[in-house]
Amino acid sequence: GIDKRPVAGRVGVRGGDDPGLDGDLVADRKHHGGVDQALYLYAGEDADWWAAQLGRPITPGMFGENLTSRGLDVTGAVIGEQWAIGTTRVEVSVPRIPCGTFQRFWDVPRLQKRFTEHGAPGAYLRVLEPGDIGAGDEIVPIARPDHGVTIGEVFRALTGDRSLAPRLLLAPQLPQEARDRARRWLGAD
Repeated sequence: GIDKRPVAGRVGVRGGDDPGLDGDLVADRKHHGGVDQALYLYAGEDADWWAAQLGRPITPGMFGENLTSRGLDVTGAVIGEQWAIGTTRVEVSVPRIPCGTFQRFWDVPRLQKRFTEHGAPGAYLRVLEPGDIGAGDEIVPIARPDHGVTIGEVFRALTGDRSLAPRLLLAPQLPQEARDRARRWLGAD
């Protein structure tokens, strides 16, 4: 589901085996959605950067995000950090890796490479407590692990900087697939 649109009012947030926002479509369930990618948050400030770079408006939802923040360092968020949003509690799980669909939708040459080079991927979130959210809800940090492994570090590791592999193993909240990849890079399997 790319090209999402803002909605008015409160929206239900589901947990369990089919987590996500009520009414939100996840078309490619092989690569998107699920427990570790229930919600996708992108920083409005990072979208503003892209608008300036490309010389065109970037509206909420164009990254495929279903949440847009202001005043929150999403790239600096720690894996496993927990936030309250509305009546929902979520946990930062993994960065988004750009895909071909994203590049085709934007029709920008080399967008995947440029997105990777810029290094502001946004964050996928797990739903810890279902509830509801609405535009303007504050994102309130409620817990932050001590390991300090950030969305930005994991993104750089998963997009080529294998020297960061040991850092990934410090974050038990990182999805198993990413931790397994780091172990393979280190020859620990």
